[in-house]
Amino acid sequence: MQQPPKPQAGLFNRLEVQSPDALDYQLDIAGLGARSHAFIIDLHIRFLLALTWVLLVSGGISLLDQLHSLPRYGWMSSRQLIVLLPAFCLYFLYHPVLEVLMAGRTPGKRMAGVRLVNHLGHTPSIGAILLRNVLRMVDALPGIYLVGLLAVAFTRDKVRIGDLAADLVLVYDNRLPAKTLEQMTRLALSSDLSGDDQALLLDLLKRWDGLSVEVRIRFAGQFLARIGQPMPPPDAKPDLAFKKALEKLLPPS
Repeated sequence: MQQPPKPQAGLFNRLEVQSPDALDYQLDIAGLGARSHAFIIDLHIRFLLALTWVLLVSGGISLLDQLHSLPRYGWMSSRQLIVLLPAFCLYFLYHPVLEVLMAGRTPGKRMAGVRLVNHLGHTPSIGAILLRNVLRMVDALPGIYLVGLLAVAFTRDKVRIGDLAADLVLVYDNRLPAKTLEQMTRLALSSDLSGDDQALLLDLLKRWDGLSVEVRIRFAGQFLARIGQPMPPPDAKPDLAFKKALEKLLPPS
């Protein structure tokens, strides 16, 4: 049986998984900032959905006058059930339903560029998603998600209690473009680099434009030292020299 891979220590905090064709690839684990970003977006969306339902139904209250004659269920009338029950469902079923339908994503997660996966990098099962969301009540304690925030801050994979129980991880949704897939294939066939180093090289080049000059130089220098390659000669633009040194490691197209 294939064992769940563990996040690897290195330049980035990530989860290494293996695809069915035996090619290793890595998923960046999302931290507290990305998780909070997605949650806040989803919180506003589900609140607005629930509020919209209540306002629409309440605005058409004259159409519901005939419901006065319907029976009451304890303290709640049929009118109140029609107004509040769907709003309750919209608010509390938002996450589990959309995470199932959108393969580990919600609108907030999609906007924040993150998604849920299991430790093999696969789309979560329905059972795992349901368990994760049932335990949201524990993560929400004592009312401000303090338990969940502390769990994310101190666990290895940056996960909350529900994620731990369901064996899920929140990762950045990095979809590989066709050019990167082509580079991965060429590297696997002709490069002397190990699989880990191949993935790290492509990951660094893919992120290059989004990194500051200091971070580019530091990460590139760490990578060249890791594989035993010499540092590039001094240049007026050292980050450009480091990028050229990295690109020389790619096989010709």
